[in-house]
Amino acid sequence: MLEAAEYQKLKDHTKQIRKDCTNMFYKWGHGHFGGCFSCAEIMAVLYFHAMKVDPENPSWEERDRFLLGKGHAAAALFSALCQKGFFPREQIEEYGDLGAHLNTHPSLGRVRGLDASSGSLGHGLPIGLGMAYAAKMENKSYNTYVLLGDGECHEGMIWEGAMAAPQFKLDNLITIVDRNRLCIAGNTEDWMPLEPFAEKWKAFNWTVFEVDGHDINALVDTLDTAVSQKDGTPKVIIANTVKGKGVSYMEGDPAWHAGHMNQEQYDKAMREIEEM
Repeated sequence: MLEAAEYQKLKDHTKQIRKDCTNMFYKWGHGHFGGCFSCAEIMAVLYFHAMKVDPENPSWEERDRFLLGKGHAAAALFSALCQKGFFPREQIEEYGDLGAHLNTHPSLGRVRGLDASSGSLGHGLPIGLGMAYAAKMENKSYNTYVLLGDGECHEGMIWEGAMAAPQFKLDNLITIVDRNRLCIAGNTEDWMPLEPFAEKWKAFNWTVFEVDGHDINALVDTLDTAVSQKDGTPKVIIANTVKGKGVSYMEGDPAWHAGHMNQEQYDKAMREIEEM
């Protein structure tokens, strides 16, 4: 259990992620609200509790690596990086402008603090696997974290990566699945069922954790446990979340996988996020 001050800090970072995403998408006219809001707590806990990174030295060799498999949630990542100090807030405010550093998906070389470009679903886990394997080969102590969408887990490359990671004993690879049960087309279980999801990962010889992805204390405890278990097995955390979490008219509605809001919707969203 976190101290009250640490908990409040993570809660404030989470709230700012949702507010930044709302502002970026409203200004630009369109955005992936649902998946950004469902992973806000995850992103805050990763960047402000779990991961070793240095905004003053983004290429630090011993830094932990982060791969955003669900690249359409880039705005949530951008907010975390900005709050961490990787780049000034002016870049958040320029989101969507012609020539801006921040685009709809992570682009390596344009944004300080990124370890890879992403957007084509399924690539995050294989790239992260390679980084984790490199750390083993070079006797480096860093961990590699990969955040996947559950709809992304329909991709075959995910399961190729899942098969390979235990073979190389990558206990420095921590994968988190944002299990909001909705993809762009609707419920994941209607289109291509993932269940029994935890059992699939176990069958591939991963250590599996399940957690409420909006419970900051639970996320912290689970990540700390996963990182500490250097037993030769990769770890996957299935984080059960709500798509569009924090805004009542978005929650659980696949129409808000990506969309645009009017002034009334913007005002309501910002008010509800502030009250969380």
